[in-house]
Amino acid sequence: MTTATLEASITRLAAAGADGSREEAREAFAALRLALSEGTIRAAEPDAASPSGWKVNAWVKRGILLGFRFGDIIDMSADHGRWPFFDKDTLPLKTIGAWSAVRVVPGGSTVRDGAWLGRGVICMPPMFVNIGAYIGAGTLVDSHALVGSCAQIGSRVHLSAAAQIGGVIEPVGALPVIIEDDVLVGGNTGIYEGAVVKARAVIGAGTVLTGSTPLYDL
Repeated sequence: MTTATLEASITRLAAAGADGSREEAREAFAALRLALSEGTIRAAEPDAASPSGWKVNAWVKRGILLGFRFGDIIDMSADHGRWPFFDKDTLPLKTIGAWSAVRVVPGGSTVRDGAWLGRGVICMPPMFVNIGAYIGAGTLVDSHALVGSCAQIGSRVHLSAAAQIGGVIEPVGALPVIIEDDVLVGGNTGIYEGAVVKARAVIGAGTVLTGSTPLYDL
């Protein structure tokens, strides 16, 4: 399925709401999740013509919402049921092998399928990466850090311990949080509401930034 065909299908199914074909919606979402996981489609991407330098692909966010809407809750327990988990069957965990050069240090981290992790990404436990997120090569996601759905993280970024990167999956037309290349995000920070952090910036520990936060003496 081409990107244009997938976009048209998702746009039509999202507009149909609860009246849309369940089977077709699940099929379209599975194709989208695969493309997101491979990094060939993104929820947002660089755009030199935009004032922020980025544009949102609203149809991708609509497609992710289809996966939530048409999924069935199933048992996803780990360790033979000793760790009970229950989630939508459309949202499995991402398969990460040694071939990916991604380090997932033992200790309880979770990465949902439909997220892209570049080579050399390091995941320190426990951390969580949601569907639609994009994390560039060489980035460190430290302990207790969150990368929300559709958030875009550049290469060689340091997300320090307990950093919270909001995803902004809704509204679908809103830009998700963007962290560009070579950024240091200090510990216990919160970046939300589609804020864009440009390349090589340093965000001090404990800072909270939103899309509407006024900044002085920048």
